[in-house]
Amino acid sequence: MNLSRRSLSRRGLLAASTLTALTAASPASAASVEGGGSGGGRRLRTGFERLAADGYAPLDGERVGVVTNPTGVTRDVRHIVDVMHADERVNLVAVFGPEHGFRGTAQAGGSEGRYDDPATGLPVYDTYQKSGRALADIFTAAGVDTIVFDIQDVGARFYTYIWTLFDCMESAELAGKRFMVLDRPNPVTGRGAYGPVLHKEFATFVGRQPIAQAHGMTVTELALLFNGEFLERPVELETVRMTGWKRSDFYDASRLPWVPPSPNMPTPDTALVYSGTCLFEGTNLSEGRGTTRPFELLGAEGIDRKWAAAVNELGLPGAHFREAYFAPTFSKFQGKTIGGVQLHVHDRESYDPVRTGIALLVTAKKVWSGFAWRSDNWIDKLTGTTRVRTQIDAGADTDAVVAAWQDDLAGFRAMRRRYLRYP
Repeated sequence: MNLSRRSLSRRGLLAASTLTALTAASPASAASVEGGGSGGGRRLRTGFERLAADGYAPLDGERVGVVTNPTGVTRDVRHIVDVMHADERVNLVAVFGPEHGFRGTAQAGGSEGRYDDPATGLPVYDTYQKSGRALADIFTAAGVDTIVFDIQDVGARFYTYIWTLFDCMESAELAGKRFMVLDRPNPVTGRGAYGPVLHKEFATFVGRQPIAQAHGMTVTELALLFNGEFLERPVELETVRMTGWKRSDFYDASRLPWVPPSPNMPTPDTALVYSGTCLFEGTNLSEGRGTTRPFELLGAEGIDRKWAAAVNELGLPGAHFREAYFAPTFSKFQGKTIGGVQLHVHDRESYDPVRTGIALLVTAKKVWSGFAWRSDNWIDKLTGTTRVRTQIDAGADTDAVVAAWQDDLAGFRAMRRRYLRYP
């Protein structure tokens, strides 16, 4: 399965990636990749399930390192690191943990550092906020030949795991390592892309490259896009795609267990709203951290029923808004009872998370005199542009704000189509 890294062109690497996705399973499974499966008999198989069913053949003879977190589990919720470590067919030598850590013990903006995993004895290396040559040196020190990525994403540009993917791909190329991505569902479907596209001057770890705020892709599709469009030197990339997944599927269709990808992403419902309501991180309002419904509860001291009334009057598709009062146990307004709204999605098919997030910002500013952006203009990093902030400050309504990013979004959608691999 090894490819000649130096002899492959960018186009050749992409072709090889697709070939691996098709050959990592039996011929029957490969056929279902092309067709996507159909009907009530369709069963999703993750990238890891297909890799394991093939006896880990693509990893034969390789020293393997895995980039993962608590979401890297089998259908019966065993962690893939534990499974692979116990299998003599895999020479697993290292684990690499992202934000929140390999075992998920750290809060937002934290990681677990370097340690030996008590369950397996494997060395665990910290990738959080590491990139380029520094991360390449970690891969070299770990003694791996192939780096495998398996993390559940949630479909939003500012969720950091996709940029861990990007950084690891870039650093793997620098270190001369092969890179493999095991696919999992986009829990909020892959039907479309929504929201502003990042402008490169706002690139940070919550957005390295110009993709849409809600990208509508799986991690293998993103890996192919990163390799084909954004990496200066493409990595030797292989992907193992899912079978039985369709772009219209929400997470519950997968029948997979939900493991929170981070402490404030407790359910697939959270993921459904996150790409819009995470924008409140860029304001002085609570985005619901420290509650049991983060990103669904929003509020601040001094807000009352007027906000829910104002946003309900807009008739936003798929959503209702309830007057709500809550007391966050940490983060903004810790221990204080505050007022605001709870977002209820009643029709997932028609719901647009980014448009809804903008409407909530616009109405919050209108009904609450205390509204303010974070002093560091973090909202510009989240949206990838100054336009959202400046338009709202100038009194623009939701339609005007959304209209301003449509040309950029059309360009991203055209590029995105070239890397979609599921029906």
